[in-house]
Amino acid sequence: MGTEVDEIADGVYRISTFFPEVAGPAGFTFNQFLIAAEEPLLFHTGMRQLFPEVSAAVARVVPVERLRWIAFGHLEADESGAMNEFLAAAPRAQVAHGQLGCEISLRDLADRPPRSLAHGEVLDLGDRQVSRRARHFDTPHVPHGWDSRVLFEETTRTLFCGDLFAQLGDGPAVTDDDPADLVERCLDAEAALRQTSCLTAATSTLRLLAELEPRTLAVMHGTSWQGDGAAALRRLALGLEERFSPEAEFAWRPSVLAAPGGTGHPQVVDAVRR
Repeated sequence: MGTEVDEIADGVYRISTFFPEVAGPAGFTFNQFLIAAEEPLLFHTGMRQLFPEVSAAVARVVPVERLRWIAFGHLEADESGAMNEFLAAAPRAQVAHGQLGCEISLRDLADRPPRSLAHGEVLDLGDRQVSRRARHFDTPHVPHGWDSRVLFEETTRTLFCGDLFAQLGDGPAVTDDDPADLVERCLDAEAALRQTSCLTAATSTLRLLAELEPRTLAVMHGTSWQGDGAAALRRLALGLEERFSPEAEFAWRPSVLAAPGGTGHPQVVDAVRR
């Protein structure tokens, strides 16, 4: 297990750890993203047991104690498990999340009070060298989790997708391949993992996010992508509808992570501990 750091857009760094044991035989990457701004923002913390590796990777770009914002797509171990470890390591850091997530979970779970963001609200990350503005959008139940959200960094037009566009395997940090290839990999991962909660909500949300016209898709699991992000988002929405409709059948497909004999999340913890 090794943790890699790659710049995928100007001042946006992907921190990635590959677990061959998860969703085998292809394996699975767990990615965090750092915006190296005047007020640095970390999107995803990784699991609590990954804190030594992820924090060391952050320190290759900015000192960990300089972190100002901790954010994530939704409350889940791989997205927010090391939240309090980062709060302890960075005295000025504050969790920034949607209002719902703050009310139902984070005001209790976070060691310092979180910053609650309204739908469409902007976090100004400072402009000493270049303006960085991260806009928050609520995406409830998309792809899963009542408190789900995405961030859109307006200067680089980077969409921090969370679990959207998840792929199996250990590909390059970022690619500009044909979006059809990207979407096909995402649909294959969906067929294996069954992570999406509600097909109708997912496809509607993807089409709304396309209106942002992102240039970089920062993907939590798998390779990030650069190009016509709007086209990729719309293509994924159409692909989900074509491959997984009707909704009732879609909802009951099993996940490889839960299937008998499959590779599940407990092995992530075991791999980290080793």
